[in-house]
Order: sequence, then C-alpha cells, then structure tokens
Amino acid sequence: MDAQKVDMFIMTNGKFFESHHLIQIRDRLTAMDDNRWSILQTLQFKDPTTSLIVSLLAGGFAIDRFIIGDTGLGIAKLLTCGGLGVWVIVDWFLIMGLTREKNFIKIQQALV
Repeated sequence: MDAQKVDMFIMTNGKFFESHHLIQIRDRLTAMDDNRWSILQTLQFKDPTTSLIVSLLAGGFAIDRFIIGDTGLGIAKLLTCGGLGVWVIVDWFLIMGLTREKNFIKIQQALV
C-alpha cells in the first residue's frame, strides 16, 4: 500500500493503539493489498479516553466493560457491585490499556 496512506492512518488513529503496536500495524498496512483499504476505513475504534471517563463516572455499573466488549466481565462486575468497589478502582488504571488492546485485536482481524 502507498506509504502516504499508511502514515496518514497511523497519524490519525495512533491514539487508539499502544505505541509498541504501531510498528507492527505499520508493517502490516504496508504489506496490505490496496483492495483491502476500504475495509480498513470502515473500522471504528473505541477511544481510550472516553473509556476512562465512563469508568470514572459509571464504573460501578460496569458500563466501561460493556463499552469495550467484555460482556462476561461486565456482568460479573455488575453483579458484584464492582467487586465491592475494588474492581472499579483497578479498572481506572487498566481501562485505557484494555481499550487499546481490543482495538489492536480488531485491526489484526481485519488485516488477516
């Protein structure tokens, strides 16, 4: 694929991924066929900052886990009242990284 398209994608969407994943994403995009570019542009990634804000405001209701797609953990967190508050606090520190990891998994599946 065209290097300019790849660089533009990385600049636009870099905040949705961990920095150590960006090199791997760049390499995969460079090797990707131009026909798959339209599939890549339809992907929508979750914003880690939004996940953190939701976690801070409504983490006790497990909305943060449901947003990133962890339905099973969301139900468990909801039923345990956020692990009696402990799970809520732990998620304040983990949710941004988890969101970026889920985004990375999504782009890997799209690039297969």
